[in-house]
Amino acid sequence: MATPLRYLSYRYPWLYQAIAKTTALSVGGHRRFHLLPLDGLAIEKGDRILDLCCGRGEATEILLEYSDRVTGLDASPKAIAYAQTHIPQAQYVEGFAQDLPFESETFEWVHTSVALHEMSAEVLRAILAEAHRVLVPGGTFATIDFHRPRNPVVWPGLAAFLWIFETETAWQLLREDLPHLLREAGFSQVTQKLYAGGSLQVLQAVKSAS
Repeated sequence: MATPLRYLSYRYPWLYQAIAKTTALSVGGHRRFHLLPLDGLAIEKGDRILDLCCGRGEATEILLEYSDRVTGLDASPKAIAYAQTHIPQAQYVEGFAQDLPFESETFEWVHTSVALHEMSAEVLRAILAEAHRVLVPGGTFATIDFHRPRNPVVWPGLAAFLWIFETETAWQLLREDLPHLLREAGFSQVTQKLYAGGSLQVLQAVKSAS
């Protein structure tokens, strides 16, 4: 069930962004937050990157520092319009992450930032399968999202954030084993790193080259 503040955050994106940036201080700030999924990845300028659920393009803008061939996809036409205006260097496509309008083996990298917690269990699995499909063999999927905290001190703050701004799907993600789901989708070499007392998880997973 969504609270009134969640509806306000959709109507006034700056509200959610201000709180998200404050929360990101736990990992070194907003920019560092978006860099975490890319840590250690050998992205080249000509590589094709798909930014799933790109929203207004905050992560897309950072991905453009790594490659000149970034495509942002989102289901919101308003978000796409904003991104096209403010970050025109990328390509943008309106569509759903669980039914990607791209041919198989199109991208070297697929990235998504704090979007998987918005999805139902069924849609989440479909998104991971689609990410695997559109990656070239040897390509990598990278994401950052919520995780069940390991440090009990972190629980009250995360619980308050999820209760105010998120829905049941966010709580569902805390119960999911994302590394396991990625392997189910066909990925190999799955790595998971936890941050902020375990309340955030970064995952990188490779599509087998064979």
